Amino acid sequence: MAWIYLVTAGLFEIGFTTSMRYTEGFTKTVPTLLFAAFILASLYCLNKATEVIPLGTAYAVWGGIGA
Repeated sequence: MAWIYLVTAGLFEIGFTTSMRYTEGFTKTVPTLLFAAFILASLYCLNKATEVIPLGTAYAVWGGIGA
């Protein structure tokens, strides 16, 4: 289950980095709200994954998926 959380966190990371591009300095409401939702969901899933998976491994996978 931890690996599912980790992959999901990585996919949400792609969502928040992509939506950040469209916020235009956080002046557009909808992209800003999407960014906030994606980053919160990503960090929540990453936190749940690190309950089982070591932090270094989880961060490397999370960052790798986002890259």
